[in-house]
Amino acid sequence: MRKAGGENRQLLIRLAVAAFVMFGFGFALVPFYEQICAAAGINNLLQPDRSAVNGQIDESRTITIEFDANTHDLPWQFRPLQSEIKVHPGQLVQIAYEVVNNRDYPVTGQAIPSYGPKVAGQHFRKLECFCFSGQTMAARERRTMPVVFVVDTDLPADVNTITLSYTFFEVAGTQASGGDAGGRS
Repeated sequence: MRKAGGENRQLLIRLAVAAFVMFGFGFALVPFYEQICAAAGINNLLQPDRSAVNGQIDESRTITIEFDANTHDLPWQFRPLQSEIKVHPGQLVQIAYEVVNNRDYPVTGQAIPSYGPKVAGQHFRKLECFCFSGQTMAARERRTMPVVFVVDTDLPADVNTITLSYTFFEVAGTQASGGDAGGRS
């Protein structure tokens, strides 16, 4: 009897240590994820960068910003309203994209940005963007969505062109069924 109690105590200790390690691992994933995003040049999609505007514009330098739009398994029409612009680092800029839901029912999509060259993502500060949250589009809805951004003045001197590309993905489990599901119990 005494031996079984010792084994149970040992098992309890092992389970407690395993639970503690898993809990710690969960907390360690957050900074690990942030470092991966920073290394890949991906901005945090949940929070706009409010520290981007410092009021200093480098008028001695002009950067070409090219805009691209894609969808992944989502029958939306999605395009920038202009294909490129010329900006000075530090200049506050607003552009717009247009999206049309071609389906006969509402669908939610999430836009994911990417930058070329990769280093540009660390110097591209979005203050307002449709990519910060999912976009639910009604059936056949057409919408113009703004992006407000600043390119940091400390952008490396060898970067003269930045490509901002968005890809819209459908958010799983958010579409309406399209059919009549009501009236059944």
